[in-house]
Amino acid sequence: YERKVTPIERSLSLSPFSIVTMVARIKGDVSESMLIHAVAQVCQRHPNLRVRIKRDSDHDLWFTSEGAGEIPIEIVPRESEDHWIQVFHEACRIPFEFDARPAIRFILVQSPTESELIVFCHHIICDGLSLAYLARDLMIHLGDPTRKVELLPDPVPIDRDAIPQDVSVGGIARFFINRINRKWAQTRVFFDQEDYRTLNEAYWTNYTHRMLSIELSEAQTSALVDRCRQEKVTVNTALTAAFVGAQYVVQGDKPYHSRIGVGASVRDRLQPPAGQVMGFYAGVVMPKCKYDVKTGFWENARRFHRKVVPLYTNKNLFQDLLTWCYLDPSILEALNFKRLGDLVPRDSPRHEKLSAFAKRDDVVLALLKREKMDSLDRIFMGTAVTNLTRMDFPRTYGTLELDRLIMNPGGAFPLANVNLVLGAVTCSGKLSLVVEYAEQAVDTKTMKQVKDRAMAFLLE
Repeated sequence: YERKVTPIERSLSLSPFSIVTMVARIKGDVSESMLIHAVAQVCQRHPNLRVRIKRDSDHDLWFTSEGAGEIPIEIVPRESEDHWIQVFHEACRIPFEFDARPAIRFILVQSPTESELIVFCHHIICDGLSLAYLARDLMIHLGDPTRKVELLPDPVPIDRDAIPQDVSVGGIARFFINRINRKWAQTRVFFDQEDYRTLNEAYWTNYTHRMLSIELSEAQTSALVDRCRQEKVTVNTALTAAFVGAQYVVQGDKPYHSRIGVGASVRDRLQPPAGQVMGFYAGVVMPKCKYDVKTGFWENARRFHRKVVPLYTNKNLFQDLLTWCYLDPSILEALNFKRLGDLVPRDSPRHEKLSAFAKRDDVVLALLKREKMDSLDRIFMGTAVTNLTRMDFPRTYGTLELDRLIMNPGGAFPLANVNLVLGAVTCSGKLSLVVEYAEQAVDTKTMKQVKDRAMAFLLE
């Protein structure tokens, strides 16, 4: 298997923080040998679990199965119900070996009766739905080791051909993109695995991600679904409104609170549709909505619902993605090195290259400035939400039970630029939420107050 990495995927390439995580809480006894066998089975099913990334003489990136090493599998004895959170944070700091093996790791936080299986994957080969389907596939082969593998087709790349025909880039826009590409070509800088390792260490030395996990019971989940139905909103809009509103109440009126990003799958909109393969198939809509503290929560949720639902159009979901298809992909790869290069310490062998690039005034900096994303000291988005909605997976797999799924969606931006990231997934009748934030941007006491206020909106 071999294909070129698309410009859209390239935007995530070598990013230290673009990590998507799915946690499957499993009731029953999962052994190391069971997990090794199940991973081998799902590797046959999903092409992206068999690839490394190689760089050719023109500095283009390719997914290739040739020479791809094995996926790391780790077993950690389970010490407590939330031990998996500590294990997750430790795993974040370990760089992926993009050039040697698939950009994914499996960690089983194991006890004889209950375990958390952490699927820890770089965004360049997956999105949240990818890992939900992968978790289900793992459960199938854990529950029935003799089950025959059902192979999936090769992933559909999001390129110009796959994007719906009603989305286009106009002539004027293309003129400016070509000008950007020409300017970049004169002073182009390329980055490699060693640059990534250096950037990864610098990022995690300077920034501390924190995570609050919220687990609703079946009764709470059913009650919330019923209430949303009564109030004529979706669970997704209620969750978003609740966390936006909670930030207003706890932190006061900040300019970034009204800037919201809501993730959406584009799998079924592609030509042909992507189905259930692993890959990056996520778009985002960005409603601007100010929370009105003078009216009730559900009225705010309905107002937000009316604003966000019309935005789920091909144009909104694909316009940026299509624009990136015309940009030189190495510009997209350079964005994080421009943002983070200044963090690299002076004693690093790559300091001179990465620090000089971060300081350089060029088209990459101009692109970041236009989006107000050129500084790590500025929060430009209040809330980023990814809700996979309800995964209708079986609960039992042989002697095992899938108790719940928990997702941390990661992101395409440094977490210091986003006040709060919310990941949501409903499985086995239970809604699980993860709130992630950077300690350097928001303190834990404040974020716990936000979490409590949001849950009070939703459940009281």
